[in-house]
Amino acid sequence: MKNETIYDAVHERYATAANAKEDHAYGKAVATEFGYSVEELANIPEDANLGLSCGNPFALANLKEGETVCDLGSGAGFDVFLAAKKVGASGKVIGIDVNKDMLKKANQIKEKTQANNVSFVESPITKIALPDGSVECIISNCVINLVPETEKQLVFNEMARILKPGGRVAISDILAKKELPSRVKDNMALYVGCIAGASQVEGYDMYLRTAGFNDSLIVNDKSDLNVYTTAQQDKTVGGAASGCCGPVSTGCCSNGAPSTADEEDAKNIDFNEFAGSYKIYALKP
Repeated sequence: MKNETIYDAVHERYATAANAKEDHAYGKAVATEFGYSVEELANIPEDANLGLSCGNPFALANLKEGETVCDLGSGAGFDVFLAAKKVGASGKVIGIDVNKDMLKKANQIKEKTQANNVSFVESPITKIALPDGSVECIISNCVINLVPETEKQLVFNEMARILKPGGRVAISDILAKKELPSRVKDNMALYVGCIAGASQVEGYDMYLRTAGFNDSLIVNDKSDLNVYTTAQQDKTVGGAASGCCGPVSTGCCSNGAPSTADEEDAKNIDFNEFAGSYKIYALKP
């Protein structure tokens, strides 16, 4: 698949998710499976939880009051608003996203909740619109796997660039447990659903080391990725797609969108066979 085709499909899929009617029960079920506590969920605006997470980066982030935090692929602000509570009024959280629909939704929630220590920046994560050495911690949740393999190293290089010396990366992402067969890698429904573009652990370790990180840790959460389908209620509202790895509804995308055949094949995939939810932690020297 060409990179441009991938980006177009990802953009359309997440624009659809941003504009869909929220299913709070679904979002809560997904977040709970991936380790968010009742207390954490109570500190996040419900409308920001679109069921797009694949882990809980806060388990390793250890955020401190007064820190500046950057969330790569911040979406509607699910992790941004929780991080804002953790760093307090003296801290700052910057959400980075390239999808205008997601940014619009996130800013509406920001205004509604008066989260004054939060900002959202329109920028690709392969070329982050932030200065060198400007943040203490980078978080991300089920986003980097959507970047084409040929451009993933750029994301890790950018993380190293914007972190202060001694800064840290604490991200959750889906990684492949083994080499993916062509029927999975070539399925656009599974790509925009976070499976087909997943790297293996060895790949992430190489990206981190090449970018200059050390003391890296990559751990399988052993969460159930099939929660995206088992937790579904009715998320096909106005053509909406389901959560991160759930089947994408027909018509949600254009320009390289998943075909009906891709969607039907995706419904028969056991996500846990091919991939897992991983926590990734690393330090910048």
